[in-house]
Formats: sequence, C-alpha cells, structure tokens
Amino acid sequence: MTPEAFFAALWRDYLPLAPSAERVHAVLGGGAPIINDHIALRTFADPRIGLEALEPHFLAMGFAVGDHYRFQAKKLRARYYRHPDPTVPKIFISELLLDECSDALRATVAPLIDAIPDAAPADPLFVSSGRHWSVPQATYEALLAESEYAAWLAAIGFRANHFTVSVNQLPGYDSVAQVNAKLQAEGFALNASGGLIKGSPEVMLEQSATLADRVPVDFADGVQTIPGCFYEFAYRYPQADGQLYQGFVEASADKIFESTDAR
Repeated sequence: MTPEAFFAALWRDYLPLAPSAERVHAVLGGGAPIINDHIALRTFADPRIGLEALEPHFLAMGFAVGDHYRFQAKKLRARYYRHPDPTVPKIFISELLLDECSDALRATVAPLIDAIPDAAPADPLFVSSGRHWSVPQATYEALLAESEYAAWLAAIGFRANHFTVSVNQLPGYDSVAQVNAKLQAEGFALNASGGLIKGSPEVMLEQSATLADRVPVDFADGVQTIPGCFYEFAYRYPQADGQLYQGFVEASADKIFESTDAR
C-alpha cells in the first residue's frame, strides 16, 4: 500500500466522526488543499494489536521509527514514524498499557480484543477498521471512570482520532495563535487543557486542537452521543541546523489526548 492510499482511506473513515473537519478546511484553506503534519492512532498494548504488531505496516510504506514517548498518568506509551518524503504526514501511534490498569479494566478490555478476527491486524488498514465488537453503554461508562482513552477506543474502535494541519504550510497564517483566533471567531470550540496553545518556541513546537465533534455511536443497547474525532494544528520551529523540528513534546501531547474526553 502506498502512503497516499493509506492516508486517503484514513481520511474517508475519519470524516463521519469529525464532521467539522471539512468546515475547518473551508475556514482555513478557502477550499485549497491543506497539508497535514501528522495523524494519530490509538490501540491497546496487546501482542496481537500493539505497537510492535502494527509497526511493520508503517515500515513497509517507507516510514522510519522516530522517538518514543511515555505518558505516566494516562498509562500510555507512544512512538512516531516519519517518511523520507517531507510532504507525507507523520504517524503518531499510542497504546494503553493494560498491565498498569486495574483488574476490572483488563477484564473488560480482554473480550473486546479477543473479538478481533485473527487475520484482521495483518491488513495495513486495520488501523481504520473501526470497532470489531459490540459494547453496552454501561461498559463505556465504567471504562470512563478509569481511562478516557480506554472508553473512547472501546466505543469508537480503530481509526485516526485526528489529522493535523501544518500551520507552517498554511497560506496566510504564521502562528498557531492566528489559527486559533480565526477558528474561535468562526465558533469552533478549542481544547483549553493546559492552555489553548500547548508548547512554545523553546520546545520548538506549538499545537492546538478543536474539541472532538460529538457523534451518535451505536452501543449494544442503544445510541449515545459521545466525542468522536478532532482536528489539530501544529507549528514547528527551526532547529540549530535550520531544519524544522520533527518530533513531539510529551507535555503537549498529553493535553492533546484530552480533546476526546467526555464532557
């Protein structure tokens, strides 16, 4: 699979869960193409579907492994992948460390993972395959009490939880602050956790994000409206060698995760 086909498939899957994304494009790009900085994926730390199991798909498309990250409070670890073609978005993937979670959470998540067909993770588009299980609303609520991440993944399944506008390549804008001001003027709700702008020139990366669109989700016992997917905005600063910083900042990413929190 080519990166172009991969991201196109993820975008098609993402749009129904982030219906405001096309309006973001209209507001910021005026209909012109928008360059994406990266997409983000979520999974559970299980040998069948964890980071190591999914990584070969990214390597086969020409991506190289970037830095690793750890989010202690959220019990997550993550890494990113970068393509030699700078116009290809990076892939940021995280996993919930189940062995650090409660017995109750592990007992709830285990049958969800077991419901995934054995052959499914071998497909490069497994990461946009959605939910492979049925889950009642009470299970979603119980997971929320311990892990927003686990609850979102149980309800939404596998797909890009956000795409990210590269502000560096966005005509008419030269800062995240300008993007935020435009979006707020157009009525978009932004993630204020840790401030509207996460990061700074000192860490060479500034980010902001919309709050996830609330979308109807089919549970085993009815439909409930919950947070779906969101849009992020990133501005990268040049390093000493003049090249733009390409990594991520743990403290900022920690707050970006909260764009999908129930509210």
